Amino acid sequence: TLTGSPVAGEKIGEKAGAQLKKTVLELGSNDAYLVLDDADIDVAVEKSVMGRIYNNGETCIAAKRFIATEKVYDEFKEKFVKAMDALKVGDPKNEDTELGPMAREDLREKIHEQVQESVEKGANVLCGGKIPDGEGYFYPATVLANVTPGQPAYDDELFGPVASLIKAKDNEDAMRIANDSRFGLGGGIFSKDIKKATELAEKHFDTGMVFINSFGLAEPSMPFGGVKDSGYGREHGGFGMKEFVNVKSIMIME
Repeated sequence: TLTGSPVAGEKIGEKAGAQLKKTVLELGSNDAYLVLDDADIDVAVEKSVMGRIYNNGETCIAAKRFIATEKVYDEFKEKFVKAMDALKVGDPKNEDTELGPMAREDLREKIHEQVQESVEKGANVLCGGKIPDGEGYFYPATVLANVTPGQPAYDDELFGPVASLIKAKDNEDAMRIANDSRFGLGGGIFSKDIKKATELAEKHFDTGMVFINSFGLAEPSMPFGGVKDSGYGREHGGFGMKEFVNVKSIMIME
């Protein structure tokens, strides 16, 4: 089993295939979180911030794209940007710190380059977006708006505390945008109508995992994994156990 990039997954899959070895590949992601017409905006903002900055935004299952319908877009944008901009950045050993440094300098440089390229192609920075002075590989909580196809903020994985904010016409359009990605690891839906949200998750969301009115965390009892360029196979739970065994059939005639 591999957790890594799609390129790494291709190489491991190729080598394993030459040996007829099974593989489980948990690769990149660009998880979309939908804020539907009937969403509780305060809940959506709280969970979206948590989902974006969890582990300083450096996790495959982090929330990355936030797609709000026209009906709720302005309210969500105002509250989300305010919450992201207010996060306390500092030493992760301090209890009041909410956002720590990134893991490596090259990772910070890469995400900043992705932000800059997205801005050059039309995105707007609503907060953050600048490398701060001082020690440590810190990057501020950043929100990009006017995110469109062709920008890294839309097409690629932003592995750090940068959120892509996208406006959809309605609930149907929001789901279309969510699925408009080569990745398919996880995603989320914010809606007061649990039945409707569950139906969307089951029948329309092209991902391996969907979180309703929450954000993605790995649960040991639940299968973890994705589709498309996010890989294949599952870890955790009963499904995960079966990925690592060979089933044997024994038939007895009496």
